[in-house]
Amino acid sequence: MWFKNLTLFRLVEPLALTAEALAARLDQRAFQPCPSFQPSAAGWTPPLGRKARDRLHTVAGYWLMCLRTEEKLLPPIVVNQALAERIALIEDDQQRPVRRREKLELRDQLVQELLPRALTRSRLGYAYLDVAGNWLIVDSASSRGVEEFTGALRDAIDSLPIAPPQVRQSVSATMTAWLTEGQAPGEFMLGDNCELREGGDDGGVVRCRGQDLTGDEIRAHLAAGKQVTQLGLVWNDRLAFVLDEALVIRRLQFLDVVRESLQEDATDSAEAVFDAEFALMTGELALLLPHLLELFGGEA
Repeated sequence: MWFKNLTLFRLVEPLALTAEALAARLDQRAFQPCPSFQPSAAGWTPPLGRKARDRLHTVAGYWLMCLRTEEKLLPPIVVNQALAERIALIEDDQQRPVRRREKLELRDQLVQELLPRALTRSRLGYAYLDVAGNWLIVDSASSRGVEEFTGALRDAIDSLPIAPPQVRQSVSATMTAWLTEGQAPGEFMLGDNCELREGGDDGGVVRCRGQDLTGDEIRAHLAAGKQVTQLGLVWNDRLAFVLDEALVIRRLQFLDVVRESLQEDATDSAEAVFDAEFALMTGELALLLPHLLELFGGEA
């Protein structure tokens, strides 16, 4: 159980639910397969997989949740082709043009007719609550995925008092200063990838991977006025990731020194391995996040 992307939220008010109460709320909105007439469905499923029963999995004070989303696949090209054929048939039979409003109604009818025969696609979204640390951490860098998860959680518990963390210094300007100086502060080191962007809506973008970020090419872009919007970082030789200007963590990697600690407690139990990985991951992130926020002057 290793998260790969992190969108961070602060609990701006204490969560007024116990783990047992939250589990009961999730059970009330358990995942049900998408009906034939419905384009999508979402609900809560056990994080440990189909053989498990608990929709809220707790380990060492961290509460893990899993949202399953199922969608019907109706490619626009299929709908458009069927619509064109139906419009042509009406125009030939009735010797009249099909107006725009009627086309929209025909499209809706076609979608309803095609939905029962459409293939379905499922995906799982994970997040955990650190109630003691006042964090909700969603395993996604996609705004759509994050909104799906937080919206479903808000529906389940009626209120979700969260907000992205706010820091005192500009993230982009601070990362640009590190790259200009050729080093990151404290226990952080520069990685080997970044994204640089010119000012303005039409500004150019430069993306670098596997590159020495202290080289002349990067310096030339910085001298031309580009600002850092994403920057690869390594923390304490334990975690590597890409941080963006919204404090979203992408391509998170737990390095060998972290993963090797699991070998000391080797076990054949899949659930025990899951719990060990989850406990290790949450423990590392609990150490990282305060240091990360301090890089930008602390929380506002």
